[in-house]
Amino acid sequence: MSRTPQRSPKITVQNASTARNVPTALRIRRWARAALATDAEVTIRIVGTTEGRLLNRSYRRKDHATNVLTFVFREHAPFSGDIALCAPVITREARAQRKPVAAHYAHMIIHGLLHLQGYDHESEGDATVMERRERTLLATFGYPDPYKAAPRHTRGR
Repeated sequence: MSRTPQRSPKITVQNASTARNVPTALRIRRWARAALATDAEVTIRIVGTTEGRLLNRSYRRKDHATNVLTFVFREHAPFSGDIALCAPVITREARAQRKPVAAHYAHMIIHGLLHLQGYDHESEGDATVMERRERTLLATFGYPDPYKAAPRHTRGR
């Protein structure tokens, strides 16, 4: 009997933020593993506003911090890349959307890792596919649909 080898993604978590409500590395890795359909090597870095703004300005030419940025180094399996999460932005958005901060972190981690694997939301059809996958993954952790109550402009577009 032949067995399929278990995938074992390498997920490194770095916390460069002074925020107090950042989930533990264990929780972050759990959310990340759930989002990965195949093996990968990923660094997830929690940053503050200054670093988040610098990254967004340097790589996207937008002069403000954003919730999540995905940097893809290898576009095929095993995927490789970095995910940057801006703690103050995630906290602010969670409060504005009246949801637990942990639920928003889970969503942004899953969202970033789906981008790493080639998902996008440039077209309505692609957005539908990506959002469906996000909803399914978040539900496995008991989190509600992040798009149900969120106005369209907060959907990471």
